[in-house]
Amino acid sequence: MFSLYLQRKDGNMAKKIIIYQVFTRLFGNKKIGCIPNGSITENGCGKMADFTNQALQDIKKLGVTHIWYTGIIAHATQTDYTAYGIPKDHPRIVKGKAGSPYAIKDYYDIDPDLAINVNTRMQEFESLVKRTQDNGMKVIIDFVPNHVARQYHSIAKPENIKDLGENDDTGKTFSPDNNFYYIPGQMLKGEIDLYDEQCGAYVEMPAKATGNNRFDAWPNKTDWYETIKLNYGIDFPGNTGNHFNPIPDTWHKMKDILLFWAGKGVDGFRCDMAEMVPCEFWGWAIPLAKAQYPSLIFIAEVYNPDQYRNYIFNGHFDYLYDKVGLYDTLRAIVCGYASAISITDCWQKVNDIQGHMLNFLENHDEQRIASDFFAGNPFKAIPAMIVSACINTNPIMIYFGQEFGESGMDSEGFSGRDGRTTIFDYWSIDTIRRWNNHGRYNGHLLNPPEKKLYTFYRTLLNLCKDEPALSEGCFFDLMYVNRDGWQMNEHKQYAFLRKKDNEVLLIAVNFDGIPAHVSINIPQHAFEHLEMPQISMCEGTNLLNGEKEVFAFLPDRNAVLNIDAFNGKIIKIQLP
Repeated sequence: MFSLYLQRKDGNMAKKIIIYQVFTRLFGNKKIGCIPNGSITENGCGKMADFTNQALQDIKKLGVTHIWYTGIIAHATQTDYTAYGIPKDHPRIVKGKAGSPYAIKDYYDIDPDLAINVNTRMQEFESLVKRTQDNGMKVIIDFVPNHVARQYHSIAKPENIKDLGENDDTGKTFSPDNNFYYIPGQMLKGEIDLYDEQCGAYVEMPAKATGNNRFDAWPNKTDWYETIKLNYGIDFPGNTGNHFNPIPDTWHKMKDILLFWAGKGVDGFRCDMAEMVPCEFWGWAIPLAKAQYPSLIFIAEVYNPDQYRNYIFNGHFDYLYDKVGLYDTLRAIVCGYASAISITDCWQKVNDIQGHMLNFLENHDEQRIASDFFAGNPFKAIPAMIVSACINTNPIMIYFGQEFGESGMDSEGFSGRDGRTTIFDYWSIDTIRRWNNHGRYNGHLLNPPEKKLYTFYRTLLNLCKDEPALSEGCFFDLMYVNRDGWQMNEHKQYAFLRKKDNEVLLIAVNFDGIPAHVSINIPQHAFEHLEMPQISMCEGTNLLNGEKEVFAFLPDRNAVLNIDAFNGKIIKIQLP
């Protein structure tokens, strides 16, 4: 099957979602010369208020429809906020000075780092939500359901809400009524040093199971040692099965948390490590949330392809990460480890659920394209970005700074020189800071290559949003008739069609480091299936640069194009 039509379940064609993920504490930090492992006083910290109307409008200019504000909810940190009534976290169970945003310490609170005035942090968040929506975009935040910080304690929960673990029987390894798993009679030890000169030893007795399913008292440095695993009614240690009836207490608590944030105006949730939580919970909680807030969207971080359809059809997720499929495939092609023909196999494996897959080339977990660990040059990924963004109607996401070629090659502290932008440290992002230019967002401090890359991203993402053939149209893969040709290298080039009504887009990319003179066969089946007329001499426009292209649009005569190294063309043809 070479064609693919995507529609929503209600029968209406889906508009394409463009997500801009931003690490909130880093976005507005203007500090130059940060020091590794620096404190918030030494290195500074961005605030929610840095997302001004001007900043939001400039983000929107990229074509963005949704902003995913990463790191909003209060998490464990080494910064002392006891003056504001916020309990201090033991530094030995916090990763980095700033702490991981996925070690939640209070599901009902805003991280104080992000506020101009710590005492009004929730009001500042509510203003951020309204400001974002007033500027024509929707708000996504993280929902972290699998684990919490080791010293989790909510000081902001509503009065009628019981705290996690408040009524647990800590003498039991597992109970469906418990929120956590315990190792009775054992103190947390692990391979990590739990002693701090100022705070003394961290004591956890009995030890709780660690977030990455470590059901003993000895987590090591590669474990998620700063977190504890939440209990959804699965007896992991005893291996005695599931206990979902009656509904476990944790289910009710987590559903209440979702409803709390939805009540703050949040438009969607990116659900961290969703596959580590039983699908039955999602199938119960998401419909309940959508019953009150029908427009909510839920995005799942799921890496097991065998579970994709379970989490979509039984878990009721709107979208899933396409990491193991398209991301891994495109990265391998960009790095020269795989053939472009593997793209066809990639989309065919999720053909029936393609509309539910979230495409991306960067996020906070992955190495930056421009890093030494990935492509080393952000322009090498241009063909991959065209494919990722244009291959179908499903959402596309970029990570802040990707549009400027941010390299992620700083040694920030806890997060070493690993090609990723730190999520653990107080830091400032070079390209974002220069684009910001003291709140002017004029990009005058960016260099010419960065401006060129930004122009590409802005053009491409707006095309995805505004061109009906990309946002709503059907897809036809051309590679099955373009193999073993003397003027098209299927290992380095990839071509496909998108069509809506009387407009068709011929999209071709070149992953090679040298220009390509390609001859693309468009088969008779494409003309019949897409109901396209044959045009002996066709004139189209490359939407990426406005240049005209003339070629044959016939089944018995190939379309001949020249494509620059590491580049591509999106040629729009107006059908008679």
